[in-house]
Amino acid sequence: MSTAPVLLKEAIQTMRADPARAATLCRAALQADPRSLDASLLLSEALRLSGDLAGAQNVVAPIAAAHPKLFGAQRQLGSILAAQGTPLPASLALRAAAEANPTHPTIWRDLSVQLALAGDEKAAQAARARHADLPLAEPTLARVAAQLRANELAAGEAAVRTYLAEHPEDVSALNLLAEAQARDDRPDEAEITLRRCIALAPTYRRARHGLTQLMLGLSRLDDALDGARQLAVLDPQSSGPQRLLAAVYMAMSQYDRALEIYEPLTKSDPRRAGLWLSYGHALKTLTRTEEGIEAYKRTIQLAPNLGEAYWSLANLKTYRFSDADIEQMRGQVARQDISAEDRVGLLYALGKAAEDKGKTDAAFAHYSEGAALHLSASNYRPDRLKPVVDKSVKVFTREFFAAREGGATAQDPIFIVGLPRAGSTLLEQILASHSMVEGTAELSDMHLVAQSLITPKEAREGRIFVDAVSVLSAEQLRELGEAYLRTTRVHRISGAPFFINKMPNDFMHVGLIHLTLPNAKIIDARRNPMACGWSCFKQHFARGQLFTYDLGEIGKYYSDYVRLMAHYDEVLPGRVHRVIHEELVTDPETHIRALLDYCGLPFEEQCLRPHENERAVKTASSEQVRQPINAKGLNSWKKYEPHLEPLRTALGPVLDAYPAAPK
Repeated sequence: MSTAPVLLKEAIQTMRADPARAATLCRAALQADPRSLDASLLLSEALRLSGDLAGAQNVVAPIAAAHPKLFGAQRQLGSILAAQGTPLPASLALRAAAEANPTHPTIWRDLSVQLALAGDEKAAQAARARHADLPLAEPTLARVAAQLRANELAAGEAAVRTYLAEHPEDVSALNLLAEAQARDDRPDEAEITLRRCIALAPTYRRARHGLTQLMLGLSRLDDALDGARQLAVLDPQSSGPQRLLAAVYMAMSQYDRALEIYEPLTKSDPRRAGLWLSYGHALKTLTRTEEGIEAYKRTIQLAPNLGEAYWSLANLKTYRFSDADIEQMRGQVARQDISAEDRVGLLYALGKAAEDKGKTDAAFAHYSEGAALHLSASNYRPDRLKPVVDKSVKVFTREFFAAREGGATAQDPIFIVGLPRAGSTLLEQILASHSMVEGTAELSDMHLVAQSLITPKEAREGRIFVDAVSVLSAEQLRELGEAYLRTTRVHRISGAPFFINKMPNDFMHVGLIHLTLPNAKIIDARRNPMACGWSCFKQHFARGQLFTYDLGEIGKYYSDYVRLMAHYDEVLPGRVHRVIHEELVTDPETHIRALLDYCGLPFEEQCLRPHENERAVKTASSEQVRQPINAKGLNSWKKYEPHLEPLRTALGPVLDAYPAAPK
């Protein structure tokens, strides 16, 4: 029996620690079996690791010449030639190796390095993309991916950075780094990393997809649209780029264009649950509610664990779950293998189902469990609004505003601000029923204007936009106003002279709005703090609004909001028009006429019948505003009053003074 296999096994075990001994063992194996290719290749590797590149090449070159499709020989020869600093012949050998074994986890990466050194950047880009399209079989990157899935972001980022120090142009590793950065709420760094990925490998679809999603999340819709279109060109046979393009159209309020994509995809790719879910969202937004319900139910048939589908049904506010639906949801919640995100959606849907059946204790328990779980998985820090309000009150004084004139002169924007669930969608629907006003959506463009005043690093260190406002010139204020008008233009389709931006959180930007858009209208939608607080707490928002997942936080947030708006009432009297929800729904005409007067709009009868307006509405109140104005739900919160003591306590004097602000 030949001793060669035993010798080669020992050579492999000692190769890294003692390549000279491994070479001796390989020579002994060759004496036992002179025709062993494995022994020759291992000898070449041992000599290479020992620093004897010429000797290593002399061993492997004849084998590579005799066996042009032998992966081990071509890879070994390419590695030796690369170490000798001859990238062109190295790339030829490594390409032969890659063609022999195209799924090897690092061969395309190694080839790309030599191609770039040889001056063939186009071929290097293609090789990097081939490497990136492979499954993550390289052990270090596979571990990093597992760490990110387990939300071990710091450990995963540290490991991938160590790997990148040795392989700086590995686009798979760069993509993992971008994922860690994005999930750690550092989108600016993730964008830089993803753009480097794409520069290194322009056809790398996963990086382009990630960048497009990042732009979509940041509401940089022009960039997102460009990215989605480029992906569709790169990958015309896949439904993924089409679905992403449809999502961008949804964000741009171009719902018909989104449906033009979704509808054929439901026929060509009917087993994809996420597609049916997105299709349902589009149908619901376009008032095709019954079709939307069927799409959500189809989603559940395909993916019964998908919590968002159940919550989407509940979030219609008009849908009622059957007993069978409720049992199915309970069964899914009891599973141990569903994600926290799915569990949260199911718990909120169960809360709505219990609420509809009059089971207040059970409803509150489900909502509370869902809220606590959602908050535990977030990066929310309590009292985030207070420093913004404190600084705004200090900086935005009557004298501050009097000393600054500037901004864009346009009168187009009508801002509706306040807290979520305060009646802002009804106000939007009333105004959008006017022939001169276009309703758009909850646009984040003013937030982006505010964020542009500070660097992302400064933001993470606690600096806020208010810190930067005092140094802005009149010209800079005008440019910021023009930037807002420019980026919101994509949402303006009808050509109406005025448009609505119904972003509740823009109440914290009132001072900036006044400085940059002095002729814009600002409407403050306000609702009884107990009713508003309870409605916020039982609402599972698509994203953000993390203060609403804790009753005490809601109370403090509401109090800070009232304090800030009272400050603007004092330093900019008459600048903000306030609408009290309870007054509006009990005496609509009086308050609608006052609202139109404030906006400088002539009275139009259809504004009294906003439920007849079939415009697309994306918010949670989309079905409620299809009903005539009514006061039916004003006191629905009172059934839950025994559970709402943390909210009442946190509200303090704000509750006693409502609808006025406490003195």
